[in-house]
Amino acid sequence: MAQTLLVIGGGPGGYVAAIRAAQLGFEVHLIERENLGGVCLNWGCIPTKALLKSAEIYDYLLHAQDYGLKVADPSFDFTKIIQRSRSVADKMSKGIDFLMRKNKITVHKGTAKLLPGPAVEITTPEGKVEKRTADHIIIATGARASSLPHIAIDGKQVIGYREAMTLPKQPESLLVIGAGAIGVEFSYFYHTLGTRVTLVEALPHILPREDEEIARELEKIYKKKGLTILTSTQVTELQKTRKGIKATLQTPKETLQVEAELALLAVGITPNTDGLGLEALGIRTEKGRIAVDEFYRTSVPGIYAIGDVLPTPALAHVASAEGIVCVEKIAGLDPRPLDYSSIPSCTYCQPEVASMGLTEKAAKEKGYEIKVGRFPYTASGKASAIGKNEGLVKLIFDAKYGELLGAHILGANATEMVAELVAARRLETTGHELAKTVHPHPTLSEAIMEAAAAAYGEVIHL
Repeated sequence: MAQTLLVIGGGPGGYVAAIRAAQLGFEVHLIERENLGGVCLNWGCIPTKALLKSAEIYDYLLHAQDYGLKVADPSFDFTKIIQRSRSVADKMSKGIDFLMRKNKITVHKGTAKLLPGPAVEITTPEGKVEKRTADHIIIATGARASSLPHIAIDGKQVIGYREAMTLPKQPESLLVIGAGAIGVEFSYFYHTLGTRVTLVEALPHILPREDEEIARELEKIYKKKGLTILTSTQVTELQKTRKGIKATLQTPKETLQVEAELALLAVGITPNTDGLGLEALGIRTEKGRIAVDEFYRTSVPGIYAIGDVLPTPALAHVASAEGIVCVEKIAGLDPRPLDYSSIPSCTYCQPEVASMGLTEKAAKEKGYEIKVGRFPYTASGKASAIGKNEGLVKLIFDAKYGELLGAHILGANATEMVAELVAARRLETTGHELAKTVHPHPTLSEAIMEAAAAAYGEVIHL
């Protein structure tokens, strides 16, 4: 008789774990209280990329003359941009529904609470309560937008990412609080469409998790385009007015007052663990997130956790990878624990940002003697041909052994290029080997080869 696996949460961690378990012969049940695909497919990764593509194309139209083309008075329909984004999300969510049926996974609509057993109590939208037992339970409930102690999301004047991608009309002005990936992407989107955007970050540079040189370069590009960016700045007070909001900002030099139609709070996420019954079962947590071992086993036998409820990178591809490792271990296979040092991180503004491994600062702090290779997009023939020569590739190598410690790309197609470097690190490819790997010409990926060569004083086209 097949073992039973119950997955709580149908996002990119949960549904991937469910499918892999079905492939391995488990009887699989999945509980989801909203739409299949979770935040990623419905309110995050996918619909935001649709919005960003609309902005990118509009920007192309505005600069059509740079390509020898004539486009008279380009304009856009904000409502249709939003509608397209939602239709893309809906299509993808329906695709997950198809995959559930294809893999014979039983989907339960409702909210779950853990019980001893292991078991789960499911409360349906109609209020009916059902109890299900299972051999194994995986918690994959994801996370939601965080608020600040003195600034709460109300969905009207102070919005989160969900409201930001479904506004009924384009705001004339927008204060974005938090310059991580979400804040930067929405700043790019609205600024490109003509909204007056002020982006505020409490830390010294935007995209605080990225290499400082890359972040500073992106900051220069956006300031040149007219986007207001304030770093090392705190929002000390936010008042709601009849016209919108009025914020008091404390910069390193002065106190500022900024008024805007809306404020977008993009200061991180809070794991969806409340109401699950973790405490009653004795499931150990650390700083609000579930503690697990390298195969995602919690402190209670038979219960596992993956994705944004963990203290691991809150990224869709991380949750999916964790789900596969978790299920394969449950099935008795011998999966390798996930190597978190090689996880790619991407920001889909234009120019894009993608990275993997250590920043230059982190490598030095760990005591490495390093070699750093840089190759600017201005020296790339392909970048000039497509009119996208902002940015650079930056590679960091261990000077002693040639190990690739970190890779950082700012520029067109950066998010597509970084996977090569993830594979290179995973295969322990050295800097010399990367420099001698023949890349096709003309491509943007040649910049990777050239940056590796630059680290060893062998760069050709610079």
